[in-house]
Amino acid sequence: MTCVASGHEVVPLEGDELCRQEKDFTGYADMGIVRFNPGSWLLVAPFTKFADKIYKFPVKSSDVYIVTWPKCGTTWCQEIVWTMRNNPNLDHPMAKLPVNARVPFLEFDMLLQSKLLKPPGPDDPMMQGFKKMCPGKDPADGLFFQMSEASPDPRTIKSHLPLSLLPTDMLKTSKVVYVARNPKDVVVSFHHHCKMFKNHNYTGSFEDFVQYFVNDDLLYGPYWLHLKEAWERRDEPNLHFIFYEDLKSNNIEELKKLNTFLGTNIADTQLEKISHYTSFNEMKTRADVVSSGSASNFMNVEVIEKDGGFFRKGKVGDWKGKYTPELEAKIDDWVKKNLQGFGINFKYVT
Repeated sequence: MTCVASGHEVVPLEGDELCRQEKDFTGYADMGIVRFNPGSWLLVAPFTKFADKIYKFPVKSSDVYIVTWPKCGTTWCQEIVWTMRNNPNLDHPMAKLPVNARVPFLEFDMLLQSKLLKPPGPDDPMMQGFKKMCPGKDPADGLFFQMSEASPDPRTIKSHLPLSLLPTDMLKTSKVVYVARNPKDVVVSFHHHCKMFKNHNYTGSFEDFVQYFVNDDLLYGPYWLHLKEAWERRDEPNLHFIFYEDLKSNNIEELKKLNTFLGTNIADTQLEKISHYTSFNEMKTRADVVSSGSASNFMNVEVIEKDGGFFRKGKVGDWKGKYTPELEAKIDDWVKKNLQGFGINFKYVT
């Protein structure tokens, strides 16, 4: 058993539990899977190499961190915040770069270790970007971690980690935008994502995926505790808590709140243009720019052809018709058990 700087104990999955995970998520096979306790956070073992580096990551007062559980509107919020901070006139030359080059994914290196991925060659766009941002650095020490360090100020950085595993003084020094989404849509979207990306390569059924979710057995799980850690700190001045559903139904009003929180002082006319520029339909037309450059090399083409790519629908209520009554009851029971105790309420349709 290993202890890390955050105070968590790292417990490897073993036996039947490990076999079941590696059978259904073949992208994790041979990497190892661990839990970080307390919290029972499920992560692939390569994260352990970066856990202390991330916890001790030197934050800056000008930093903004986008923190979400997977499939809660992360890429959308990355594009919105980076645009508001760096491109309010929609003329910045870096806007043509993939969003994960402009807003690095802090802990993504752990998922680059999947045996189903080919190591990026020297001409890979991700490697080219790394060489420009981190000259002389060794990619083995973490492509995305080092790009996060080297990002030009003002830095905007993305993570799916819970607050308890992120830099210890992050909320004291920098700003955090936390995005939450209703669990029924999250499960549908994350299921598609895990089938589409080879570094997850989920091959099981939707029914089993729902069971993984309610058992807190999905990567980055448990979702309810991830939410709880942020919700309990929502009144701190450096945390801005957003619901995905509100961002969809009241976009301009939510952008105005973000404008105040970020201190970007953007005029209402500019916000209208940014709202259009970062809308789902507009981002879908820029999919190659918005999604992660060489990420298309990581995707299962047959899944994309059958079910859609990185941008599918992006709507509230897409879960309707996807669940049997029994599966919907499982999610409802999970909500009653885990969310009602601390007062968070979700909108499931708008």
